[in-house]
Amino acid sequence: AAPGAPIMQDAFKKSKTGRGNRFTTLVSGTLIAVLAGAIGMQVARVKDGKAGEQVGQAGIGTARVDGTGKPVGRVNGQPISYDELAQECVERHGKEVLDNVINRTLIQQACAEGGVSVSAAEVNQEIARISKKFGLPQDQWEKMLQAERGLSPIQYRRDVIWPMLALKKLAGQDVQITQKKLEQAWEDTYGPRVKARMMVLDNIRRAQEVWEKVHKNPEQFEDLARDYSIEPNSRALGGTVPPIRRYSGAHAKIRDAAFKLKEVNEVSGLVQVDVNQYVILKYEGRTEPIEHDPKDVQASLTAQLREQEEQRLVGDAFENLKNRARIDNLLTGETHHPVTQTSGAADGSALVEPAIEIR
Repeated sequence: AAPGAPIMQDAFKKSKTGRGNRFTTLVSGTLIAVLAGAIGMQVARVKDGKAGEQVGQAGIGTARVDGTGKPVGRVNGQPISYDELAQECVERHGKEVLDNVINRTLIQQACAEGGVSVSAAEVNQEIARISKKFGLPQDQWEKMLQAERGLSPIQYRRDVIWPMLALKKLAGQDVQITQKKLEQAWEDTYGPRVKARMMVLDNIRRAQEVWEKVHKNPEQFEDLARDYSIEPNSRALGGTVPPIRRYSGAHAKIRDAAFKLKEVNEVSGLVQVDVNQYVILKYEGRTEPIEHDPKDVQASLTAQLREQEEQRLVGDAFENLKNRARIDNLLTGETHHPVTQTSGAADGSALVEPAIEIR
């Protein structure tokens, strides 16, 4: 997991069903997972060139303000200049907006280099497909987005749909849904889940000390979690976390450790999931599997997997763009250098030392 990444992605989120749940998955998943790196692109001028023209043609450009000396307001006859307004905006929102413009520019450059275009018709077609999926006319879907997510129709096209479609084309891969993936999705959705308590610690010495205590006296786990765990939500509940799925939700090392536990009150080893991030689990049983005929849900599972795989490919495509780019943020003084290949990485990606599990 990347530093700061959540180790329990599904934990402590409000449960939703029906259309609301699907809405959250689609919109939040797209904004967070697919467009990893906050491709908001809020207030930005479309630059000249092929990729910029594509953005404008897709109907997602922004209104421009003529800043050639004309005032933008007056107070008792005293003018407020465009430069004054711009300076105020930069001081308040400059870093966020500049990050968004940088991310948008990365995608535009890649589109121009690869001859990729996204038309207004494609953007509208995708919005129509999504609104139909939720059983809403397009205008009502866009009104709901604005009410629940604060996304205007222009922002939705520019900040979500256009970059998603552009990155899908840049990824250049077809999604393949294998039988193995279907079986894993079935087990993940309808199979048993591990009921457990969990504590998270950020210091190896303290983690080892706490593990020794809880290994000798598992009944103290709840109190020790309240005293030592750094994860605020589960700590307040004595380490209680939602049942752990086999293939999604939690960090992979947490899932593996959880499903190795067999006896009630059994304590896991000390599991390192990130730099200075250690997890201890206490097993409390498993949930009952949900009875369903796999044939009845194969279509829905396939659609779900296809969407997840597309999100992964899009996220990977954007990360690859970032890794190859030199980015100079003159506002903050930060510079990102292209990621170079580390010896032994056949695919050109940098090697990362894997986390270890301490037994």
